[in-house]
Amino acid sequence: MTLDLTLPIDIGGIRKLLPHRYPFLLVDRVVEFESGKRVLCYKNVSANEHFFQGHFPDHPVMPGVLVIEALAQAGGILSHLSRGRTSEGALSYLVKVDAAKFSRMVVPGDRLELDVSIKREIRNMTLYSGIARVDGQQAACADILCAEVKD
Repeated sequence: MTLDLTLPIDIGGIRKLLPHRYPFLLVDRVVEFESGKRVLCYKNVSANEHFFQGHFPDHPVMPGVLVIEALAQAGGILSHLSRGRTSEGALSYLVKVDAAKFSRMVVPGDRLELDVSIKREIRNMTLYSGIARVDGQQAACADILCAEVKD
C-alpha cells in the first residue's frame, strides 16, 4: 500500500505506518520528516500508561527500554515514509542497540521528542541514530539496528 500523508501525521496515519498497537504503540505524532534522512516524532507520556502500574507506583518513571523502543518505532516510521509505503507485508525486528545512554528520567506529563536519523542502510537492515529529549534536554540516546523481514 502506498502512502499519501502530510505533516503532521496523527495516530491514524501512524497506524498505517507501523504494525504496533496499544499498549505497545509508542509514537503519537510525526512533526518533521526528511526523506531518507531524519524524522521527529512525539510521544505524550500519560500517568495512565500501563507500565506505570509497576514501574514504579509511587515514583512513576518510563522504563528506559521503552524509550529505546519508541526511538526504534520512530526509525520504522522514517524508513516507511522514505519508501512511500506502509509496513504491510514486512516486519522490522530490533537486532542491536549500541551506545545507549540515559541522561534524564521520563515521567508522566512529559512530551518525549524522538529525533531519529538514518546512519546506514545495508540490504534489509537499517542503522538509526536516535536522541530522545524532554523540554530540549536529552533523556536518552542510542544507535539502533533493525532488520526488515518479509512475512
